[in-house]
Amino acid sequence: MVPTSPAEAVTTAVHRRSGWAFFLAGGLIAAVIYVTAPGPVVSALAFAAVGAGAGAAILTGIRRFRPRPRWPWVAFAIACGAFLVGALMRGVTEDATGYASLLADCFTIPGYLLLFAGLAGFLRARIGVKRHVVIDGLLVGVGVTVIFLILFGVPAASIPGREALVSAVAGFYPVIDGILVLLVLNLAFATGRRGPAYLLLLACMAVMVVGDIAYAVIGAEGELTGSPLLDLPFLIGFTFIGTAALHPSMVDIGHPSSLPIQAWSMRRLALIAPALAVAPVAGIVIAHPSLPVRIVLAAGGLLIVGLLLARAIAAVRGYAAAQRRHEYQATHDALTGLANRTLWFTRVREMLGQVPPEQQVWVYFLDLDGFKYVNDSRGHPAGDQVIMEVADRLRSCAPAAAAIARVGGDEFVVAHLADRDGALELADVILQTMRQTLRMPTADVAISVSIGIASSPGLAASAVAAGAEDLLRDADTAMYRAKANGRDGWAIFDPAMREKVQERIDIDLALREAMADDQLHLAFQPVVRLATGQVVGAEALLRWTHPTRGDVGPANFIPVAEDTGLILDIGRWVLHDALRQLAQWRASGAVSEDFWLSINVSARQLRDPRLPGELAAALATYGVPASVVVLELTESVMIDPLSPADEGLRALRALGVSLVVDDFGTGFSALGYLRSYPVTGVKIDRSFVVGLGRNPEDEAIVRAVVAMSGAMQLSVVAEGVQDEEQRRSLADMGVTLGQGWLWGKPVDAAAFTRRWSQVPDAALRA
Repeated sequence: MVPTSPAEAVTTAVHRRSGWAFFLAGGLIAAVIYVTAPGPVVSALAFAAVGAGAGAAILTGIRRFRPRPRWPWVAFAIACGAFLVGALMRGVTEDATGYASLLADCFTIPGYLLLFAGLAGFLRARIGVKRHVVIDGLLVGVGVTVIFLILFGVPAASIPGREALVSAVAGFYPVIDGILVLLVLNLAFATGRRGPAYLLLLACMAVMVVGDIAYAVIGAEGELTGSPLLDLPFLIGFTFIGTAALHPSMVDIGHPSSLPIQAWSMRRLALIAPALAVAPVAGIVIAHPSLPVRIVLAAGGLLIVGLLLARAIAAVRGYAAAQRRHEYQATHDALTGLANRTLWFTRVREMLGQVPPEQQVWVYFLDLDGFKYVNDSRGHPAGDQVIMEVADRLRSCAPAAAAIARVGGDEFVVAHLADRDGALELADVILQTMRQTLRMPTADVAISVSIGIASSPGLAASAVAAGAEDLLRDADTAMYRAKANGRDGWAIFDPAMREKVQERIDIDLALREAMADDQLHLAFQPVVRLATGQVVGAEALLRWTHPTRGDVGPANFIPVAEDTGLILDIGRWVLHDALRQLAQWRASGAVSEDFWLSINVSARQLRDPRLPGELAAALATYGVPASVVVLELTESVMIDPLSPADEGLRALRALGVSLVVDDFGTGFSALGYLRSYPVTGVKIDRSFVVGLGRNPEDEAIVRAVVAMSGAMQLSVVAEGVQDEEQRRSLADMGVTLGQGWLWGKPVDAAAFTRRWSQVPDAALRA
């Protein structure tokens, strides 16, 4: 019934939660009635009520709590019914003889089998099927069964004057008890959640063992039935299992263990040791064992020896497998399964020690282009998928004898024996294989790699170890040359590269010191209206003055900052310092309200998803409107498949800033790129301006850019204007804005203020 009011809902929830307590109380009251009842009819009714109630309680618990696995509880419910019928039939057949006395056993034995199945199901769910757990359990089970058979089974089966099947069934019950003890002990020592339902289930099985032992005692004396009190443990067992099924913690019994079963713990040894001693101790204690007892002892001893042998073999195999697993983990990359640096060096040293005369050992150092962006924008799972795909592609295209390894986050190395032609052919094959688009659930990813190549002839044994490390270092060095050449390519190492690498390292260290010591500063160059000479804006240019190196050109340190990621911190500083200066000019009246400032943004910065938020915060901090801020970016940003051009640029444009393509015409200029992205203007590269008046092709390119920009309503700025002739030519072709040495070199903020704030008629407007 569905509750129709909050009060009914609360009452229903309370009943659902406390139903187990009512059942437990009812079962215990029924047990008292069973013991104190004046006649067998009342006792039978009490027993039947609890037995039937236990089955109903289990089915109710299954429907209410939906445990997983479900089928062990269903087996318990059917077992309860079988036990109930068997117990009632035992009372009816109390005076029966012959095969009729087995009528109750036709129900109780299947009930035990269902009970075993349910217990085994819970054990499998909690600890799985582990060889050492199964063998240890069988050792304990065999030991307990041997004891039960000697004390109860053999005497019950040896009673004279009754059918063989009746004696066999009577002697089989101790075996059932041994199996029940085995399962109960294993469930008791299994790790995992141990809620009230778990403890109640164990208590149920324990009292059933007590009841079985009581029946075994009378069975050894030749009796198949006895006092009704012999069934009291089973009534209590019904109570416990029904209560367990109604308790909310019943769903925890089938949960997997959180801790592994220890192969040799003191608790397990405390159970196994007595079981191992059963057969020899019984052989000593029993002075003149009968033939059935000797058979039981011999069979039990052989089983225990066989299980011990199996346990030893399993332990040795397990140790060997663990050793192999540890060795594999120590020499292979966990994510890709490729060799790690240690194993790769071993294989390369083997190659170096046996190089054929006509071949060399070629080492390829691969670094993924733009992998950090994949991790940052799509998450580490996507990055892991890319890494695994690269590993698979390397396996597919590299020669079978090649040594492949993953030596860093997105760094791979390959080594193999080949001549020069074969080596370079493999480099091209790797590049082509990596260029294939990777299909992912969220979006496709374009993969490319930069490859550094180094080679070495055969070395003397004493130089092999150092040779392997030198090859890796040289290939790594050549990889940076491939990166500098534009990525998605390869470069072969030559000794001159070492000096350049060292220079990059020195610049990187010095650049970090420069940020800490305030060696970086901004210079500003005006942007003027070509027709009137009016200053309408400026470009903020980064400069570095080193204490000993002097002025370091941006072309020398910006690429290093890009590769190392330091450009993010530098770009953040530039953004704040430029906006701070613009805010100061605006506040002092040095520039008009329409004066705009252009700031360069690197490709690495645009890959950083935090940039739009940081820019918005900086604009708010300095009180600068977004309409007077221009961000300059290179053409490569828009065509780079690893760059978040569309998403990132649209987020920036949404803030209200302008986006201008710098050095337009030198890279991958195409109308499609300009139409696809929210750019607002272009800057004609100085290489086209310098040829005006002398090179018709440059003039044609400028006219084409102006015409295209006009059609797309884009602003045009010409860079590198150095003389009056260039200014006039650009103005005649329709270019409205320009910057260059004609109006002055970039200067610091103070000099810019002195020079350009004093222009009398500067109507500084865009």
